[in-house]
Amino acid sequence: MTDAATLSEAEAANRLMRLAKVIARHNRLYHDEDAPEISDADYDALIRENNALEAAFPHLIRADSPNGQVGATPTSALGKVPHAVRMMSLDNGFADEDIAEFIARVRRFLALPEDAAVALTAEPKIDGLSCSLRYERGELVLAATRGDGQTGEDVTANVRTIADIPDRLTGNAPDIFEVRGEVYMAKSDFAALNARLLAQADDPEKARQFANPRNAAAGSLRQKDASVTASRPLRFLAHGWGEYSALPADTQLGMMRAIAGWGLPVSDLLTGVNDFTALITHYRAIEAARADLPFDIDGVVYKVDRLDWQQRLGFVAKAPRWAIAHKFPAERAQTTLETIDIQVGRTGKLTPVGRLTPVTVGGVTVSNVTLHNADEIARLGARPGDRVVIQRAGDVIPQVVENLTRDEDRPPFAYPGHCPACGSEAVREEGEVDIRCTGGLICPAQRFERLRHFVSRAALDIEGLGEKTIQEFLDLGWIIEPADIFRLADHRADLLGHDGWKEKSVDNLLAAINARRTIDAARLLFGLGIRHVGAVTARDLLKRYTRLPAIRALAEQVIALREATHRQDEEAEHRFHNRLAKAIAELIGVDNIGAAVGHALADFFHEPHNQRVWDDLLGQVSPPDYIVATKSSSVTGKTVVFTGKLETMSRDEAKAQAERLGAKAAGSVSARTDLVVAGPGAGSKLKQAAALGIEVIDEAAWAEIVKAAE
Repeated sequence: MTDAATLSEAEAANRLMRLAKVIARHNRLYHDEDAPEISDADYDALIRENNALEAAFPHLIRADSPNGQVGATPTSALGKVPHAVRMMSLDNGFADEDIAEFIARVRRFLALPEDAAVALTAEPKIDGLSCSLRYERGELVLAATRGDGQTGEDVTANVRTIADIPDRLTGNAPDIFEVRGEVYMAKSDFAALNARLLAQADDPEKARQFANPRNAAAGSLRQKDASVTASRPLRFLAHGWGEYSALPADTQLGMMRAIAGWGLPVSDLLTGVNDFTALITHYRAIEAARADLPFDIDGVVYKVDRLDWQQRLGFVAKAPRWAIAHKFPAERAQTTLETIDIQVGRTGKLTPVGRLTPVTVGGVTVSNVTLHNADEIARLGARPGDRVVIQRAGDVIPQVVENLTRDEDRPPFAYPGHCPACGSEAVREEGEVDIRCTGGLICPAQRFERLRHFVSRAALDIEGLGEKTIQEFLDLGWIIEPADIFRLADHRADLLGHDGWKEKSVDNLLAAINARRTIDAARLLFGLGIRHVGAVTARDLLKRYTRLPAIRALAEQVIALREATHRQDEEAEHRFHNRLAKAIAELIGVDNIGAAVGHALADFFHEPHNQRVWDDLLGQVSPPDYIVATKSSSVTGKTVVFTGKLETMSRDEAKAQAERLGAKAAGSVSARTDLVVAGPGAGSKLKQAAALGIEVIDEAAWAEIVKAAE
């Protein structure tokens, strides 16, 4: 949130302009399209920021200020109808102090003594769709949505299908009376509706599912076909009124009792209070019962009870001075943690997911919650069967904030030591919180991502084997592991029978695969996707060890070293890890490659599945020994940086040329850089080279250096 005190007048004007646009957009998404993109809490934060800026810079208040807008202009195919009395929105309070100030403002406006009692009503603020029902001589003649407050959408035919709304009022109602309230969907009805939509769908994955009860209610009411609305379990609660020919009571509470007497539902939690303490006590009681209510609410609405005081207080731009909504903080709810499942991501990370007894939090039904990692589970003491408190972080991401039953005597959750997807060992590296599967290429959860990496440009670079084709071959079961790529010729006849594959495209793909049987050893090592072994590290390792079998032998030496090095005592664990890390780095013997790479290689080759994949792959390819034959040249011993677009070679080829000439290819420009080769589009690196006085040449000049060394 922007701090108004830190802004200049120009900055404030710019921010107010941006807020007006973004709030208008979210108003349209929420009120007209029933497709909100942000939570109520995030929307309220935007409104508070706008209000603070307008208070600090009143001369900058815009004509399109959100404080002058109510709802959104109706744009649907439903007919538009004007409201006889504008449908207002409410100002919000977020802390008890905001409500105390609201009561103080009422006293000041009415010139009441500071200790004068101000009787108020309090009722839940239902998260539904505002609707106005116009009755003439007791008959329902018109129903309309709020729209922009001045004009709404005609939903009369749809409203007649809602059982809570009578076509005719009972008792002695005024000749003209507009009842205002919320059309909503109960939580249980919402769950049943989504289940029915899923069961009726031909393709369950494409079934339309409503995000929350509010969206379901809005989408169901604003249908062109009233029969669709009739099939949806909508309900209604009255909370006020618009135009009238007479009022049967002189208080808000009396009026709501009269409306209930005419046959319209009114909240059972509506009550009258006479002091601030009672008001806040009632708020806390509703907040505590929030998760157990049959409908979603996002606060409590307070209204001045005396109607003559309401009339004197009047309205500001879009809200009455005599009412305020006391909004709840980020919603929390209690539920039961039924089970803890472990999901394996595409990179091998094991993430615990809590399966919950479904509960509505912030207008969304939550049945799953991330538990992040093993440390978080230990911190919470989380186990299946626990009673937990759930909160939607920022009203968006569900999370467990408290375990109410952690002191119960039950065994702790046992975090798996093996991947649930493939059975490979799951390990946590020193200094990290995540536990990862070491299965790599054989793990079903990682398979697609690993294969995509294996054939990528920096690895094997197999033309014609892109993401779509990999997924197709995975679905067919033709590619499971890297070596299977080199056996695709066995499926040539089958492939010719698939859509999109012709003889030429099949032969081109198989030729591209065969061409990679003698792939550069460093590319192959990098393509295996071993953690911490990137393209540069793979090249540096092969410069030292030359052959791929030597890399495996190195890993086996690290495994043996880890097993032979023991802690002297538990308190010396940090010294133990430092001693082991130093020993592994010395064993590797390559500058800038430390224990993290050694541990990663050891983890990979310690897994029998990976050993089999490795052996199978090396049975299909014959990478030559990785020998960087350097030649004496004008750049021998120098550091070269390539930047911009190279037109006659790839960046990797240029770096390889530099290495063959005895130069070091670096990725960034520094004071230690000797030469920059710049192609078209070179940007910041070229500017930095100029600032440091470093020699810069183009690609043609680099080609001359390479040619001269041949």
